[in-house]
Amino acid sequence: MDAPKYGLPVTIITGFLGSGKTTLLNHILTNQQGLKTAVLVNEFGEVGIDNELIVSTGEDMVELSNGCICCTINNDLLDAVYKILERSEQIDYLVVETTGLADPLPVALTFLGTELRDLTRLDSIVTLVDSENYSLDLFNSQAAYSQIAYGDIILLNKVDLVDESDVDLLECKIRDIKADARILRTTKSQVPLPLILSVGLFESDKYFNDDQVASKGEHDHEHDHHDHDHHDHHDHSSCDHDHGHCEHDPDHEHHHHSNHLEMDGFTSISFESDKPLSIRQFQYFLDNQLPSTVFRAKGILWFDESDRRHIFHLSGKRFSIDDDEWKGQPKTQLVFIGQNLDKETLRSQLNKCVCLPSTSRGKGFGK
Repeated sequence: MDAPKYGLPVTIITGFLGSGKTTLLNHILTNQQGLKTAVLVNEFGEVGIDNELIVSTGEDMVELSNGCICCTINNDLLDAVYKILERSEQIDYLVVETTGLADPLPVALTFLGTELRDLTRLDSIVTLVDSENYSLDLFNSQAAYSQIAYGDIILLNKVDLVDESDVDLLECKIRDIKADARILRTTKSQVPLPLILSVGLFESDKYFNDDQVASKGEHDHEHDHHDHDHHDHHDHSSCDHDHGHCEHDPDHEHHHHSNHLEMDGFTSISFESDKPLSIRQFQYFLDNQLPSTVFRAKGILWFDESDRRHIFHLSGKRFSIDDDEWKGQPKTQLVFIGQNLDKETLRSQLNKCVCLPSTSRGKGFGK
């Protein structure tokens, strides 16, 4: 391996559901001034990189015209990091995104307690906080607490959506947990990159000694990538009858690397339908039925009233619906993440958004 790759600085980006991690990743990828950064994510397609910037797309990697690359972590973080280190071109920086339900410590241990220790340098853990929706009481989550406790830099994001006095109060709460964190206030995750990259703030001896790192790092380095955060604007589009199915999807529950999902009472439920939804009924569901304990939802919507593909994101009380072209067979696919969800009720409510075959106008879909 080339000598220049030794000591590659690494930033871990963490933050709860809907805090703005993906927006920050996009900001990092598109605003490099002469640096070549590699970003590791669950799926680079969800980052929504501007097509104008893309030079080439591989099976699990995108190369950008500014020299940056975005790479998917398939199953193992360690393998993904080696894939970056083994590339022929110089990489100046590595950014790793954790899932919104993860404790960042096992990720940090990957770089401290494995053979990566000699090849990389953990620079800092950056934690994003949704200023409007964040509350230790609301989430009652050990994962959310750990993200603050281990954060070297804490970005109070979405400050444009709340009163300054509320942000001041939130900052006081955070300082109670992490008195010496660098706290920055941001809107749409826009932060000058020199304030968060190559800052040298991570001090491993604050948290654990070398023996702990050696013993834990080997089996704790895996982590589940599951959550991706996008834009935060309102666009109230929205759905009438009874077909389709809603099921508890085990693919969205394999947070076995970190037991925070179960420990904090989180549930992940997926819904699929190969029949279109009624906008009016879906709007009613969002406005009147969606439980307040759903913290995050996302997916693809097929509406009977539209021949477009609709991309849905919900964070806290805000949601967005953006349209796009269908690339395959139209269908609806949704995932909801929350605490103490009544699965049967959600299943029933979503089924009532599905149009009966006789009411669907068809529009030639599925031919």
